[in-house]
Amino acid sequence: MRRMRLKHVGLAALLVLGTFGAAGTLPASASAADATTASGAPASDGLLTAMQKQFGLTKAEAVERLEAERTAMKTAPKAQRAAGSAYAGSWFDASTGRLTVAVTENASATSRAAVEASGADLRTVRRSARSLDAAKTRIDRLDAPAAVAGWHVDPRANTVVVTVVEAKAADHDVRRFLAEARATGPVTVETVAAAPSTFAAGTVGGDPYYTGNVRCSIGFSVHGGFVTAGHCGQAGAGVSGWDGSFIGTFQGSSFPGDDYAWVSVGSGWWTVPVVLGWGTVSDQLVRGSNVAPVGSSICRSGSTSHWHCGTVLALNETVNYSQGAVYQMTKTNVCAEPGDSGGSFLSGDQAQGVTSGGWGNCASGGETWFQPINEILNRYGLTLHTA
Repeated sequence: MRRMRLKHVGLAALLVLGTFGAAGTLPASASAADATTASGAPASDGLLTAMQKQFGLTKAEAVERLEAERTAMKTAPKAQRAAGSAYAGSWFDASTGRLTVAVTENASATSRAAVEASGADLRTVRRSARSLDAAKTRIDRLDAPAAVAGWHVDPRANTVVVTVVEAKAADHDVRRFLAEARATGPVTVETVAAAPSTFAAGTVGGDPYYTGNVRCSIGFSVHGGFVTAGHCGQAGAGVSGWDGSFIGTFQGSSFPGDDYAWVSVGSGWWTVPVVLGWGTVSDQLVRGSNVAPVGSSICRSGSTSHWHCGTVLALNETVNYSQGAVYQMTKTNVCAEPGDSGGSFLSGDQAQGVTSGGWGNCASGGETWFQPINEILNRYGLTLHTA
């Protein structure tokens, strides 16, 4: 991959100078030609091919799904405003290609009509999103044992889901925690094969960036630098690129509690709104950061396992790492491996977040969580570099 990146450095520079005016930073340069999509197309041919493989779709079905998911991203905030206090969550239904919005039984006829007018399907449930979020917040205050992997609100089930390691589900401390969790509100228990861990790695050759003896992956370019995972380095730590040259310095970092950071760059590096496809797909342009609803397709780029796709499983999950809990994470069934930490999660051409951790690998499968991009941008006052 190094030879290919060197070949395309000039093209990336032309992309920045010719299209975006001011030069910024490119931690790992990518081909502008490869990243370009056809006019009006929802994604590159490479991404469509990856979706066909992942979801068993034809090319036309992949295009249709991406367009439907893009519509759902735009519909979701409108539908939530329309539902008001009766709002109980939303998700993308791949079988219908539409956003489903849940409302409580006390939703007025006016609110229901407004939700449907926004373009969403309607479902009536018992509990509001506000009440479920409150229950989850109460669980956040509990002391969770290591065998409890995490917890999140599931809008489709209209409950809080607590995930525990299957082999430890009968342990006394797990049963105690579940009893305390159930006292906060409606709780459903699910099991998982292993506890989540972060995806940082010791130093090995040929990867996007290093801090100390840790290798991680660049997330998204922002004006002045890039965002990544907080567990990859502390504020003030220096960062080296894949070629060993100095990139810049961690300006802010938070872990646990959060898992995000941003690195300022200089020394000849500049930014472009590109995510590497690693030869599996064409390099992808980033055009925004609209949030993908639960059920949407999503893909991840990382320096170890490169490009993989899957589905958004949950929003706002609390993940219980051995180092401490991390809040407001998004759960996916996309695989990842050590060294992928900090890497990019995309839905179509919309940035979603940076890889935090998970369980499993890309040979046997697993689950991975990411820290949402908009939270990182808001925390540090950053602006996403978009095409």
